[in-house]
Amino acid sequence: MSLHKLSDDLVPRSGQGVWLLGLSAAAMAFLAVFALALSVSAARLAQSWASGLAQTATVRIAAPADQVHEQAAIVLEVLRTTPGIAEARLIAVEEQAGLLEAWLGPDLPLDLLPMPVLIDVTETADGPDLQGLRLRLSAEAPGAVYDDHTRWRRPLAEAAARLRGLAHLSLGLIAGVMGAIIVLAASASLSANAQVIHVLRLVGAQDRFIARAFVRRITLRAALGAVAGMAAGLGAVLALPDPGAGSQVLTGLGFHGLDWLMPLSLPVLTALLAWVAARATAFRVLRGVT
Repeated sequence: MSLHKLSDDLVPRSGQGVWLLGLSAAAMAFLAVFALALSVSAARLAQSWASGLAQTATVRIAAPADQVHEQAAIVLEVLRTTPGIAEARLIAVEEQAGLLEAWLGPDLPLDLLPMPVLIDVTETADGPDLQGLRLRLSAEAPGAVYDDHTRWRRPLAEAAARLRGLAHLSLGLIAGVMGAIIVLAASASLSANAQVIHVLRLVGAQDRFIARAFVRRITLRAALGAVAGMAAGLGAVLALPDPGAGSQVLTGLGFHGLDWLMPLSLPVLTALLAWVAARATAFRVLRGVT
């Protein structure tokens, strides 16, 4: 009896167990694509936030209307003469409107809003002496507040890390559920073919030979299901709306560049998981079959 014929006897081509295994593998691969997309998007988001806020600061000037421009000129002069400051420039009202447009929409009536004067600061790699700079600003421009974005960077980094951790947890749960389904399907199929296994043993077949034939078919079906689920998942990711390059709020959930190669590993990983789970289950069940 050939290995191919033996595997057909142990794992039938049709039936509830067959389509359940393939459907489960497809569903888990589909979900895994989105978990991977969430993971790489969280990492990309954290990098974007870090690079956007690194070595930058903002000086906010809140002073009486008749003093605000005078204090702005003083602050600019202080910054230009401070070691560790690479550049300082006044943010125009139109630029502030562009920053607020993502949150409040276009056509903002800025003339009716109490807008503070903002100065954009770029620090050098070493950075300034923050304590000394703040003391100097408080003495020469009492309405100026130097914000180095530390209070913004930490929560954003923590949020991105938690999103990535959630994605990794989801991948772990998906792998666990897939392994459990394979174990149940393998146990049920082998138990249902106890008589066939008994006959094969009578004619001299070893458990290793029987298990190898069985595991091969289980692995193939799980891999084929994962391919279908991966393809459906990638199609769904491609169909997600793009927030646009000008969006200041959303960066988009999906893959970019070489990230698209990551989902292609899912069928291989699914096949490896199926091989390990089915092989361990096969030997365990075969020991109990007499």
